[in-house]
Amino acid sequence: MAEPTSQPAEGAQTPVSALARTIETRIPGLKRLSSPPRELAYEVEADSLLAVCRALRDAPDLRFEMLMDVSGVDFLHYGLDEWQTSGATRSGFSRGREAFAPPDPDMPGRFAVVYQLLSISHNARLRLRVGCPDTREPTVDSVAGVWASANWFEREAFDLFGILFRGHPDLRRILTDYGFIGHPFRKDFPLIGNVETRYDPQRKRVVYQPVSIVPRVLAPKVIRHDNRYEPALKTPELPR
Repeated sequence: MAEPTSQPAEGAQTPVSALARTIETRIPGLKRLSSPPRELAYEVEADSLLAVCRALRDAPDLRFEMLMDVSGVDFLHYGLDEWQTSGATRSGFSRGREAFAPPDPDMPGRFAVVYQLLSISHNARLRLRVGCPDTREPTVDSVAGVWASANWFEREAFDLFGILFRGHPDLRRILTDYGFIGHPFRKDFPLIGNVETRYDPQRKRVVYQPVSIVPRVLAPKVIRHDNRYEPALKTPELPR
C-alpha cells in the first residue's frame, strides 16, 4: 500500500489557490504579495481599506470573522545590509561594515500596517497590508468598527510606530509611559532611548533627565562556513 502524500496532484486546486480565486473574484483590484506556498497575502490601497475589510468579513464565501493581529511596519532600513558576515571584504574577513548614506526618514512608503485575518467558517487565514500615504503623519482608517479586537492592536501600533488610525474611539498610548516622547519601534529611534527617570530626593518625586548611557554599535554574530561538513569529506566516492 502506497504511503499517503501531502503533495497535490498535478493540476489540482489547493485550498490556498481556491481561496485566492474566490478573493480576487469577489474583491477585484487587490495586489497579490509574495508569500510562502501555504500562505496568502494581499495589499490594499488606503482609500479602499474599510470597504475591503467589510467585504472580507461579510461575504458568505469568505467570512473572515476574526482579526488576530495588527502590526506596524517601518521600511526605513529595509534591504540595507551594513554588515558583511558571510564572506571576505576589502578590509578582511567579515565584520566589515559597509558605509551607506543614511536613508531619508521622509521616504515615500516608509510605514505600513499589516492585518492577520482568520475565517473560522472556512478554516482559512489571510494577511492584508496597507501602506500609509503620508510618511510625515502616517494615517490609515481604523478597522475597530469592523473587528472590535482592532482597538488595542491599533493603540499598540500607534504607541510603538506612531501610526495614526482615523476614527479610532480611544487612540492613546498603551505600553509606554504617559510622558514618553517618541515611538520605540521606529528605526530612527535610539536603542538607549531619549530620556531616563530617577528619584530626586530634593523634589521628592520621580524626574526625567537625558539618558546617561553611552551609545554603542552592536556588531552581529559571524557565522562562518565550516569545512568539516563538506560532502566530499563524508562520502569517499565524491572527488576531492
